[in-house]
Amino acid sequence: MLNRHLLTYLPVYAAQILVGFGGVMVFTRLLSPEDYGRYTLVMAAALLIQTLIFTWLDAAVARHHARASARGRLSGHLATAFMIYGALAVATLVIFAPIIAFVPMDEALRTACWFALASQVLRSAMMVVLETRRAEGEAARFALLESFILSAGFGLGVVFVAAGGLGPAGPFAGIALAVAIALVIDLPVLLSKAKRDRAEVPRAVRFFAYGAPVAVSLVFEHLLSTGDRFVIAALMGEAATGAYAAGYGITDRTLNILFVWLGMTAGPLAIKALEHQGADAARAVLRQAAALMGLIGFPAAMGIALISEPFARFMIAESLASDAARIMPLIALGALLNGFMTYVFHESFVLGRKPKLMAGLMAGGAVINLALNLALIPVFGLIGAAMATVLAYGLALIACAIAGRTVFRLSLPLEDWTKAAAASVVMAAALVWLPAPENPVLHIVTHGAAGACVYGALAFALDIAGCRTVLAPPLLARLQWRSA
Repeated sequence: MLNRHLLTYLPVYAAQILVGFGGVMVFTRLLSPEDYGRYTLVMAAALLIQTLIFTWLDAAVARHHARASARGRLSGHLATAFMIYGALAVATLVIFAPIIAFVPMDEALRTACWFALASQVLRSAMMVVLETRRAEGEAARFALLESFILSAGFGLGVVFVAAGGLGPAGPFAGIALAVAIALVIDLPVLLSKAKRDRAEVPRAVRFFAYGAPVAVSLVFEHLLSTGDRFVIAALMGEAATGAYAAGYGITDRTLNILFVWLGMTAGPLAIKALEHQGADAARAVLRQAAALMGLIGFPAAMGIALISEPFARFMIAESLASDAARIMPLIALGALLNGFMTYVFHESFVLGRKPKLMAGLMAGGAVINLALNLALIPVFGLIGAAMATVLAYGLALIACAIAGRTVFRLSLPLEDWTKAAAASVVMAAALVWLPAPENPVLHIVTHGAAGACVYGALAFALDIAGCRTVLAPPLLARLQWRSA
């Protein structure tokens, strides 16, 4: 079942690759280093606000959907969700619109803030829709909607920046318009199924009791991953923030897409398995997903570290590429640690219904990250920020792994992870001996192909995550067909 869902969600993550890489590649060239820095700062602040105000509702909708459906109370579940969203949306506009309107700031920055606010309010409505579709198992519909939002939002954002003259506000305007179109298409279908009932108030309390600690945890997790940009802006300026965000973006996005693809697919399946088949079934789903994360994540992080310089030259504007390349190996390690923490070890707290403990651990990680940034950036510059990220993620992962064992013990594929790490080291040793072409595209292609061949052969030989079991029958059938 997991493999089938992974294939269904594949278009979403293909669109994320397009947007993640395309955004850095295009916007670092269309915007000045300072404007790109402003864009990344507004994006980080907007996502922080969305996470704080709305994400608890998304988490509660996803977690309680299966039980509401099984008990025949889905119409009330949906009505409560949309009622809460409406109240949160009004409160968000009432609080932040006057701040944007009256706080002194550059007009280009003010425009970006307006469009960012609009995009996040609309996006939060869409998240309720998407989490409902995903929880219902409507993977194809989810994939179609999310792929449209990502690709259309990016395309419209490019148009608004290049032709509309919106500067750093352009990407937010593109997302806002794309989400609005998707809402017009799909929201009425769910609203027609929603029906208020007498359980609305206690249900809302249950939503908040579960979702609030998750949201707090995600806020601190967000600060852990993006809080350093505000410190860099304060200590080194917006152009340095742009360089750091560009290098961080293409590195973290590469690995994050892999982890999200596997983790966000396995999470709902694990919850459904827990509700209907028990804890061992949920552990089996998560173990399979975690093994696949190791199979793909270890070589991906190693590969990015090895080709960081040509990768940055190809993806990022020349004015930012050199500084960005210097931090990418460290960010690759940090992204790998973050992926395992978020999409493997956090599941202990989700399935064990202990989001408050997860929130406390993430708060500690964010505080450590802030302290390390303040200590290391003045000494080491952007490298110091990357070092702080790795150390903070490493400590947070260890804390989550230890605490999670007391909440919901996972079945971890330690043997598969060890094999994947060892195969990645062998791959790296092989790539070091390859000549490095001056052309960045040729460098990426040749080293990427060689690394894939070396690692693929090792993964098949070692049967990492059962890949030989999956691939051997089709390969054997093809060989038999050719010999016939």
